Amino acid sequence: MAELWFIIVGLLLIAVALTNTLVKRLPLSAAMLYIGAGIALGPAGVGMLRLETVEHAHILERLSEVAVIVSLFTAGLKLRLPLDDPRWRPALRLATVSMTITVALIALIGHALLGLPWGAGILLGAVLAPTDPVLASDVQVEHPHDHNHLRVSLTAEAGLNDGTAFPFVMLGLGLLAVHDLGAYGWRWVAVDLLWAISAGLAIGAIFGAGVSRFVLYLRRQHREALGLDDFIAGGLIALSYGLAVLAHSYGFLAVFAAGLAMRKVEMRDSGAEVPQLPTDASAAKETHQELAVHPEKAPAYMASALLAFNEQLERVAELAVVLVIGSLVRLDSMLDQPVWFVAVLFFLIRPIAVAIGLAGSPLERHEKGLTAWFGIRGIGSLYYLSYAITHGLSPELATRLSSLTLLVICASILVHGISVTPLMNRYRDAS
Repeated sequence: MAELWFIIVGLLLIAVALTNTLVKRLPLSAAMLYIGAGIALGPAGVGMLRLETVEHAHILERLSEVAVIVSLFTAGLKLRLPLDDPRWRPALRLATVSMTITVALIALIGHALLGLPWGAGILLGAVLAPTDPVLASDVQVEHPHDHNHLRVSLTAEAGLNDGTAFPFVMLGLGLLAVHDLGAYGWRWVAVDLLWAISAGLAIGAIFGAGVSRFVLYLRRQHREALGLDDFIAGGLIALSYGLAVLAHSYGFLAVFAAGLAMRKVEMRDSGAEVPQLPTDASAAKETHQELAVHPEKAPAYMASALLAFNEQLERVAELAVVLVIGSLVRLDSMLDQPVWFVAVLFFLIRPIAVAIGLAGSPLERHEKGLTAWFGIRGIGSLYYLSYAITHGLSPELATRLSSLTLLVICASILVHGISVTPLMNRYRDAS
């Protein structure tokens, strides 16, 4: 069996590499291919990959957790914008105002039309409200010099709302009596909301900037700490995330802030214009070493090297997790779910939340429309679902919320995957 898995994985990786250019031209996404392969390998197909959302929630939580934090760090590194840049404002409003409205509307529909307890409705809203930083790569900024309003807004929203959704997860669990909210909700406000968000951002910013400056100091002043930029990326992600969780704050926000802080260090040292770096992968080793210790180019080189590594790691993580999501699909239980809920989420709740959140923003009307449409759900939703299950959600509610969540994720991968290429090409031509 192990040999067969090696063959399957090898064929899948090669197929993805060979069809990558073709997929970018067609109304398809890589995630559509991955989830199709997962369904074929799961119980709905040949039955080689058998996982259950409730029984294997711990595994799913860890797997989706790694994928999300890698993607969040990548998103932070891509956003080469000063924190006082006005292009941050739409994303902040999307991650706060639109997020809250989305959770509230899903909770209302869940309670009134799906018969869920209020706690379960709020939890479902928190699971489905955040847009996904992993699967949304096709609509995010393409490189650090990409300052397009739409792409910046979608990238920053995905980076922020994977952390701002956490207070609502805790609120839902608290109303279901599996998390302590404190008398009159004081603990939820003080700890789960104010402390966890602010501490997560602060920890990520401090260690992202601190590690970046220390590495650059060693390289430029002593020609030390050369090479192994991938270890620096992995170490910074793990350090900021682990410290944030240890401090009872949100690790997702910490990792995103660490990526932003590293990019801010590069911006401070490089200035508005980034030094030109060699793009040829076959450049001499000496060239890379000289760039790594160059007084002016070292920050840009380090940021570029870390971003390149993280983007590759992000693709592997996306393949692994979406393959697993496909294996979780149970067609019989999924078809029993209210399909109308997906339509309401995509065509009513998300547009209402975005319209209110972006009211008066500088985005053009068509950009607001694309922002409303590309509320892509995916790996982040799987993480929050798994987190709730491992933290005391009853098996009955876990099973029901799992079916609804997987239905939304699969629908999002399908409809957004089909529409992303033609819509973004049309937007690019019109810009």
